[in-house]
Amino acid sequence: MLLNMLRRRWLLSPPHPPLSVRVLSLLATFLERLVSASASSHQPCCVDYYIKETCYNTESLISNGQRAIAFWAGQMEEAAILAFEYGNNLGLAYQLTNDVLDFTGTPAILSRNLTFNSSSGSNFDARFVEKDDFDESTDGYDKDSGDLSFFGSHHGDIKKNKKSKFDRFDKVEDSDEELEDGEHDSDCDDNFTVLDSFDKNCLNKDDIRRVEVEEDELRHPLVREVCRLIELRSAWSPKHEEELRHLLRSLKSWQVCAVLRSQADERVALKFFYWADRQWRYRHDTIVYYVILEVLSKTKLCQGAKRVLRLMARRGINCRPEAFSYVMVAYSRAGKLRNAMQILTMMQKAGVKPDLLICNTAVHVLVVGNKLEKALRFVKRMQLVGITPNVVTYNSLIKGYCDLQCIEDAMELITEMPFKGCSPDKVSYFTVMGFLCKEKRIKEVRDLMEKMVNDSNLLHDQVTYGTLIHMLSKHGHGDEALEFLKEAEDKGFHVDKVAYSAIIHSFCKDGRIEEAKELSLCQDGKINEAKKFMEECLNKGCAVNVVNFTTVIHGFCQKDDLDAALSLLDDMYLSNKHPDVVTYTTIIDALGKKGRIEEATELSNRMLQKGLVPTAVTYRTIIHRYCQMGRVEDLLGLLEKMLLRQKCRTAYNQVIEKLCSFGNLEEADKLLSKVLRTASKVDASTCHVLMESYLRKGIPLSAYKVACRMFNRSLIPDLKLCEKVSKRLVFEGKSEEADNLMLRFVERGKIQPQNQEH
Repeated sequence: MLLNMLRRRWLLSPPHPPLSVRVLSLLATFLERLVSASASSHQPCCVDYYIKETCYNTESLISNGQRAIAFWAGQMEEAAILAFEYGNNLGLAYQLTNDVLDFTGTPAILSRNLTFNSSSGSNFDARFVEKDDFDESTDGYDKDSGDLSFFGSHHGDIKKNKKSKFDRFDKVEDSDEELEDGEHDSDCDDNFTVLDSFDKNCLNKDDIRRVEVEEDELRHPLVREVCRLIELRSAWSPKHEEELRHLLRSLKSWQVCAVLRSQADERVALKFFYWADRQWRYRHDTIVYYVILEVLSKTKLCQGAKRVLRLMARRGINCRPEAFSYVMVAYSRAGKLRNAMQILTMMQKAGVKPDLLICNTAVHVLVVGNKLEKALRFVKRMQLVGITPNVVTYNSLIKGYCDLQCIEDAMELITEMPFKGCSPDKVSYFTVMGFLCKEKRIKEVRDLMEKMVNDSNLLHDQVTYGTLIHMLSKHGHGDEALEFLKEAEDKGFHVDKVAYSAIIHSFCKDGRIEEAKELSLCQDGKINEAKKFMEECLNKGCAVNVVNFTTVIHGFCQKDDLDAALSLLDDMYLSNKHPDVVTYTTIIDALGKKGRIEEATELSNRMLQKGLVPTAVTYRTIIHRYCQMGRVEDLLGLLEKMLLRQKCRTAYNQVIEKLCSFGNLEEADKLLSKVLRTASKVDASTCHVLMESYLRKGIPLSAYKVACRMFNRSLIPDLKLCEKVSKRLVFEGKSEEADNLMLRFVERGKIQPQNQEH
């Protein structure tokens, strides 16, 4: 616009040479600042830098343009300077307002509808993100997320324990209130009206390209480095954040998707998504929005998913039924059926026409919410408007029938599916088989297997038998699972290690330790059939894992057959299976229970020599058994070795409290000095346990001495407990000690002097 004005002015009245030089100089100044701004795009993003960037762009253009126009108009230098200052303020105000509206603008404010690009062919209307549909306290972000950095400020040092802006998105839980079941049953039916907008002649085009993240892509150097920085966010500095910001601008859309999917905690993925969206000169690709919605649909973070949907509207992203489907599933996982179904109404307001995907999602949500009747009505409504159900639709209904134990209805639906133009698949049959396996209805399972082949031409394969084996084993029917396993082997199917482990675990849960042991490579040969079975496992390389061995060892320990447990422990080494800390802890506990402390000590030392790190359970187990047997010296020696391997802050606290529980107060008192070194609240609690134990034994003077030692270490004992000690001291004629104890509380301002009465 400015250049056109200058051009017209030049053509009408060519300027004097000095004047043209001045104008060109102003234009050159603007271009120089614009180039400088582009060259410094990787500088830290703070408020000062933002203002500087604005001055180099919008403000510089308007201010220099105003001054140039003043010269062209023949004004004096004073007027040109005023025009320049006016342009400064106008440019800065314009850019600030424009940037704020990027995040807070609404159709009412902008006086226009936020619609998608016309090229997308969508008639999406952003009015569906009004306050009635979303949390009105935010604009897709938390209230305190105004800064664009992970941290509070870039000025000065940052405290280690100060949360970054990245971590300020912790509150992504849903704030919607789910009404009581049955209070709004009619709401679900009201949401069915979205089906009336279905147009069979205008199907949604699949314009969202799919991103399938391969394993190699997850190992890409850029992806791995970004994930590493995210993991270190609790100890970040501005340097780390700038490094991540620089990497973010180098990532392609599929790499951003890989970062989101590689996060073990979906909340962290959502925080990264929010943070990245607010970075200078970066915008998420459309596929990134769909990937984060897919990630959130596997969690209960329904409010976070809805905020992403809101952000898509503000960014003008094409919002297809798939996006709404993800949000519905998230609400369903959170147990919010009514909110999930309201997404359909939201979609209708947005002008997005339903398709089969969103309909299948709605049926699934209703089935999961135990609303099978409504799901059936929804399917009928689908058919009335011209949406033909597919196998996914019917599989959801089959699951609903099975959940309500209506197996006959489920079987009838499978029979009717071919007549509805949709043949059942293996999932249809497996769903019913799962219920039959739970009830141990083997004959009906086999009848259904025949029906698969005869009616649906679905041949039995490795997946079929593997599914049956896992289902039967899960519900404790190991013999039947073993029968199907042999049948699969006879038919030439390969059965994996997981199936063998499932049967072994089933035997262990039933207390059938002998069978489980023989399945775990035992060479005793008590049952020929089991021995032959395990030999087949060896030949196929299907060795059981450490968990299976530990389960069997635990069974022997429960039956007090320690020799068999120790023998099986040796078998683990022969089978090249290394026992873990759980295995050792299980046997140590059993040995300590039987008073075989020497063997328990030897096994504990053996565990430490193997480099295994003791867990909290290991500490509790050893402390309990050694204190129970009164082997305090052996325990202390072992604890010193364990603490060198793995620190346990409360180890000696546990010893004192356990000794008190077994009445060994003398040994407990000897260890009190180890506890009082740190003088923490945990230590105070341990001292209280010892004091109460002395009171129960009728030794209030010893309890008084413990309280005094606490005062000497700046620990304040429990007042009520000390009052009991004081009364017992007075009762035994030790008034001086009683008065001295309460005087300690008076000196520290815990009680008033007049309350010191005996």
